[in-house]
Order: sequence, then structure tokens, then C-alpha cells
Amino acid sequence: MAYRAYHFAAALAAGLPLAAAPALAQQTGQQGDRIGNLKATQVFDLAARAEAAGRPNDAETMYRALAHDPDVEIRSEARFRLGMMLSRLGRNRDAAIEFRALLDEKPDAARVRLELARVLATLGDEAAARRELRAAQAGGLPPQVAQVVDQFAQALRSRKPWGASVEFALVPDSNINRATDAETLDTIIAPLDLSRDARQKSGLGARASGQVYARIPIATDLSVLPRISGQGEFYREGQFNDVSASALIGLEWSPGRDRVRPSVGGTFRWYGGALYAGTATASIDWQHPLGRKAQLSTNFTIADTDYRQNDLQNGLLLNGSVAYERAFSARSGGSVTLSATRQTARDPGYANAAGGASLLYWHEIGRTTAYANAGIRRLESDARLFLFPERRRDWNFTLGAGATFRALQFKGFAPLIRLEYERNVSTVGLYDYRRTAATFGITRAF
Repeated sequence: MAYRAYHFAAALAAGLPLAAAPALAQQTGQQGDRIGNLKATQVFDLAARAEAAGRPNDAETMYRALAHDPDVEIRSEARFRLGMMLSRLGRNRDAAIEFRALLDEKPDAARVRLELARVLATLGDEAAARRELRAAQAGGLPPQVAQVVDQFAQALRSRKPWGASVEFALVPDSNINRATDAETLDTIIAPLDLSRDARQKSGLGARASGQVYARIPIATDLSVLPRISGQGEFYREGQFNDVSASALIGLEWSPGRDRVRPSVGGTFRWYGGALYAGTATASIDWQHPLGRKAQLSTNFTIADTDYRQNDLQNGLLLNGSVAYERAFSARSGGSVTLSATRQTARDPGYANAAGGASLLYWHEIGRTTAYANAGIRRLESDARLFLFPERRRDWNFTLGAGATFRALQFKGFAPLIRLEYERNVSTVGLYDYRRTAATFGITRAF
């Protein structure tokens, strides 16, 4: 395949159209002409000349031909040069794909990982750029390179004035309404029969989510950051459709190596086509690097929640979390998150306090990124609800695993699969449930 690919390069070098490559291959194969048997070093030279002459399409064709060479060093060099050229042309998404493909084969290529971090920062994805920097540093860097990386990490700023993301997926779920499978519940009056719609319901849903943001600089290290996001899960039976949308506006302040984001806004949620709740929110996020391989992220949110169908649930929601993320090597990393929530309500039976912890581990296996996660959460209400004999006390357990398959990427997107299991054990039968779900969707390939 490699020699056949080089015949395309030979055709370009001879000034012939690509359609002439097969004929040229046959001719040079019979005559042993040197141009039909170009060495990889000669094709690299031709590609560099083509780019310098203002023919990037020809250079790209030659680099992509070399990227199929059986020698890993040749195809790695081709992908690196192609990624650098695409970056110079402003095609940063395509460059990110090439750098990622190279790292799939050579995860310890620190220079490539740094270039990937650079183009990710240019694309506005600072979180991913910082993650690549931590992975590069975890793999070990020469002192002079480490110093440059430290400066890059300190100066890393997302300059993209606006951006957007979107995800689509099919989600088969054994319990789309997170409801009990019991037919009756014990109450202080008499057993309560549950209707079919109030019990566990399985279904195949379609999930769509997206976000749009803008970044408006107002001073050095300070920007205004408005964001609009939404998510929806849709089922054949419309009474189970779950849709939410939020709009936030805030500031993004970058003192030194830290990043602080205060914001205010509102969120609305519709369930079954009817407005379920509206929330006025204020929050603050803080990100702080811990050495070269780790990062600390914290969040605190206060929200005034208005439940449109039950005023007794109305109250304040306070939520705080802290997450520690670390790169273990150039191909693996993980995080641990601790969180706490306090919900007040007009009826103490709906008021509660909760706390939990979750673990995440990810690992790159060839051109696949796999992850696994686990979580535990405890909830206790302030008082019992009128109908039920006990105060609500829950243990919630979650397990998950998934993978993104970049080998199957198409136009910058790759398929992903996620598997989830959830078990909620509650003293109130209404909240006692279990569910399993799978997600089949697409995400970006880098």
C-alpha cells in the first residue's frame, strides 16, 4: 500500500493529475524509473516544497499517503507534519484529529501532546488543553521543556470569542421515570395502589444536548461569559419527555494560574410537556492547578427553586463540590469528587441534606478511550411526609463504564457507548428503584 500511495506523490511531482497515478505506477514499475519508487524522505521533501509553493492540497495528499506506511516512524512523522500544516492553515479541528491519531500509537510523544494542547486551546477547549498538559508532564519531560510547559500552562487562555457543542444519542433505559416497581405502597392510612404510569417504565429514548457561549474581553485576564444550554430526552410516550434549558451570564477572571467564574442565571425544566420547575441560580467556580500533574476544581451554587406543581417543595437549594483530577501517565488519569447538598422546603418532609463521593478512571487503549466510574450518595429528609410512616433516608449507588472509538471517526466525530447502573435504596417505597441504561451516541474524535 505504501508504494502505491507514493505513486500519487510521484504523479504530483511530475505535474500530472491524480487520475494519472495508476498509469504512472504501471509505467515506473516496468521501467524502474526513480520517480515511481520515491523513498519516504523524498516524498516528505516534495510535500514540504508543495506547501511552500502554495499547494497545500497536494502536500496533504502526500502526507496522508505516508500516513499509511507500514513503518510506524514514517507514518508518525507524516501525521505530525500534516497536523502542523493544518494548524498553520487554521484547520485546527483537523489538526487535533491528526495529533490524536499519532498519540494513539505513540502516547509518550510529548511534543505531539503539547501541540494538541495548543490547538485545543485555540479551539476554546481550555479544560481539554490543560488535561493534555498534565498528561504530558506525567509522562516526564526534560527540564528545559518542562519549564516552557509551565509557562504555557500559566499563560493558557482561551481566546475563542464564541463556541458551541452538540451531542445526539439513543438511550435504551430500564427505568426512564426512576420509579419503584412496587404495585402498592404502605401508608399511615391504608395501602396505596400505584397506577401503571407511576411505576417503573422502560423505553428507548433519544437524547439531544447542546451549549452555545460567547467570551467578551473587557480587561486583561477578565471577560464576560454568557452561556445558553439545553438537554432533552424524548420518548414515544410524551408524558415521560424530560427537557431542561438554562441561561447564565457571568465573569471569567484569570489571576495567575487560577480561573474564577462567578455567574447568575436561570433554569427551567419541563416534564411531560408541562413546566415542572423554575430556578434562579447564582454560582461560582474555581480551578487551581496543583503542581504539574493535578488540578483542583470547586463549585458552590445557591438556587431559589419554584416547583410549579407542588408549592410545598419550594425552597432554597445549596450545593457545593470539590474535585481532584490527576494524570497518572500519558495514557491514563482519574478524579475523585466530593459533594454536599442542602434543600429547604415549605414542607419539612421535602427538605433534605445529602452528601456523596464519586470516582472516575480513564485509560487510552490504542485508538479507544475507555473509562469507569462509581459513586455513592446518602440523603436524609428533615421529617417524614404525611402519608408515609418513616422519614426518608436513601442510599444511592451508581456504576458506569464507557468508551469512545476514535478508529471509527468520521469528519471529526466518533461513536461512543456508555453503560450505567443505578440503585436507590429508600425507606420510602416511592423513591426505592433500580435502573440500567445504555447510551449510543457520537462525540468529537479528539
